[in-house]
Amino acid sequence: MKRLILCLAMLAMTGCSEKDLRETIEVLNASIEEVPLSQAEVSAGLKDALSKGISRGAAVASARDGYLGNPELVIPFPAELKQVEKALRKIGLGKDVDRFVRQLNRSAEMAAAKAKPIFIKAITSMTIRDAFEILNGEVDAATRYLVRSTGPELRKQFRPVVSEKLQQTSATRYYGDIVSKYNQIPLVKKIDPDLESYATDRAIDGLFLLIAKEEANIRANPRARTTQLLRRVFGSLDED
Repeated sequence: MKRLILCLAMLAMTGCSEKDLRETIEVLNASIEEVPLSQAEVSAGLKDALSKGISRGAAVASARDGYLGNPELVIPFPAELKQVEKALRKIGLGKDVDRFVRQLNRSAEMAAAKAKPIFIKAITSMTIRDAFEILNGEVDAATRYLVRSTGPELRKQFRPVVSEKLQQTSATRYYGDIVSKYNQIPLVKKIDPDLESYATDRAIDGLFLLIAKEEANIRANPRARTTQLLRRVFGSLDED
């Protein structure tokens, strides 16, 4: 830096050549690039990547058919209640099942639109002590960390949102009708599953999947690194 300042001063007084100045700037730029990443930079870079992941994920998931039209995200009739679905279809109530599944996914899509601030709060408040381990980990290492460190709290905060949307789309009423009709079938074991927990878990799992995909994209695709911080942090992983 002293050399650059000296050259700038002397250049004005014709003491330093433009060639010398260019060489000095190149040296300085190289030195900046060679400065090791700090813990703070890695932590901020990972949070930035996750924030971008949930922003994009929430936008994708909250679009119409964001869940219903995506084989990876679609929320099916609860797997543990397959016997219920089978029995209802057998007695001609398949349309009731399909209507419920459709509205269940519509509820998840509407809830996803409200997910961003909940996730962002969790992301910005987390402490990443093992930042370099995450940076050098698997392509979804940061997402996995987010799942481990914030998953339970996220579900706690997100459940009321999902519950509201289940009511708004009538999915809760349709589900109640289905359960009631099933329980009226002679000799079947009565059921009363927790729809809100199921829908919340599946909706959040879908969002985490989209976040992981965005993280992988940022790690692998330099064009996806839209900020200087992302380029510096994830650029350190690129092969020479």
